[in-house]
Amino acid sequence: MEILFLNNLKWTEILIIVVVAMLLFGSTKIPKLMRNLGKGVHSFKQGLEDAKEEINKEVRKAGESEAEKPAEAEKPADKPEN
Repeated sequence: MEILFLNNLKWTEILIIVVVAMLLFGSTKIPKLMRNLGKGVHSFKQGLEDAKEEINKEVRKAGESEAEKPAEAEKPADKPEN
């Protein structure tokens, strides 16, 4: 099963799709639609980068707090006397 149907399209079918899109939206709205689509993709990518940066900041903060723990926490606990 193919995920993308675009692999099976021939150049004539693509041309028909473009002509139908031009008739439906007009030649003035298509550039606006593409521009808005590009802005949306850019905004999405920026959001992903911000999320990655926030996660990395939290990981670095957690790593620094682990390094600052006193050495006493690493010593084994004393055995209770009987």
